[in-house]
Amino acid sequence: MKIALGVTGGIAAYKAAEIARRLQDRDIRVQVVMTAAAQEFVRPLTFAALTGEKVITEMFSQRDSNSTLDSSVEHIGVAQSIAALLVAPATAATLARFAQGLSEDFLSTLYLATTAPVVVAPAMNVNMWRHPATQANLQTLRSRGVTVVEPGEGYLACGMVGEGRLADTDAIVEALMARIVQSEDLKGEHVLVSAGPTYEPIDPVRFLGNRSSGKMGYAVAEAALRRGAQVTLVSGPTALTPPAVQEFMAVESSAQMREALLARFGRASVTIMTAAVSDFTPVAVAPQKIKREAGINLNLQPTSDILAELGSNRAPGQLLIGFAAETQNLVENALAKLERKHLDAIVVNDVSQPGIGFGAESNSGQIITADWTTVIEKMSKLEMAGFILDAVVKLRARQQTPKVTA
Repeated sequence: MKIALGVTGGIAAYKAAEIARRLQDRDIRVQVVMTAAAQEFVRPLTFAALTGEKVITEMFSQRDSNSTLDSSVEHIGVAQSIAALLVAPATAATLARFAQGLSEDFLSTLYLATTAPVVVAPAMNVNMWRHPATQANLQTLRSRGVTVVEPGEGYLACGMVGEGRLADTDAIVEALMARIVQSEDLKGEHVLVSAGPTYEPIDPVRFLGNRSSGKMGYAVAEAALRRGAQVTLVSGPTALTPPAVQEFMAVESSAQMREALLARFGRASVTIMTAAVSDFTPVAVAPQKIKREAGINLNLQPTSDILAELGSNRAPGQLLIGFAAETQNLVENALAKLERKHLDAIVVNDVSQPGIGFGAESNSGQIITADWTTVIEKMSKLEMAGFILDAVVKLRARQQTPKVTA
């Protein structure tokens, strides 16, 4: 897969190198397109060395250049070969050219020529960001389907404080990945994903929780988007930036998680429950912070079994996949949970193993159904999400009843 990375003139241009590297980590070829102003901040050779690709720096290039392409109509070729166009950083001038349809350089011409998804990550002075002209241009671009990764707020290179800082690299990459459709084998499916932990309040400052980071669920949501599905993500508290799903719902407690999932379950054709929902919650929540001197004596009660409730109330055609984080007797426990909670499949992993599971970047485990088992060796959570969705496609193909769609 290949994307074009547009780099425009601003102090944040150097961050595009990190973005390019992150994309390469996901096995994506990166073709960098630089404006003249961008070259005042970063040299084309930097990106050529990082990507192993020629860097496009002008519309009419010289045939003996090592950093540019040698065709004056190459914007058409690039436009047809890319899966997406990402512009990071995107200056106010570039956004204006895009909104007004001005083809004044290679990048703006490429924008007009491509039919691929477009993602822009603005970076500029706070007053330029807030200017009505910039906001109007952004609104125009959004109405045309361009994804805008909102800038952060903080100390700017100009010395001012406010909005305008280039968004975090992870947020930019995730926004791009959500727009790249690798296949359409989940087109027509509405995938509901739960992710993260739940926090059960003890008093206004303390809670019961678990070690779930939400990374697995967010990876499943992203992977489903890239395969053409409509995605709803219900998430407990995490530090992650959500992928660009059709609906995102943030919750905190198991009761809130249950309410959000039940309200959306009927519209989903596939539900994948990766969330680590707390099994117990305090019977009563102290209205004020409990002082150390008083001590804490917790009286706990079980939370609702959301997965079992969904399994008992699903309609014909709905697929339901659960997760089981185990430390022993993995297969036996997973099979029992599969039957008890009326699941189509269950993903089980051994969270006692180092380097996988809660908080880790990698995972491994087994996907177990009534008919087959798939063993997944250690890999990134995004890769593992692909195996889980492969199982969804396989389960759907075996169903005789029509699938439920929103």
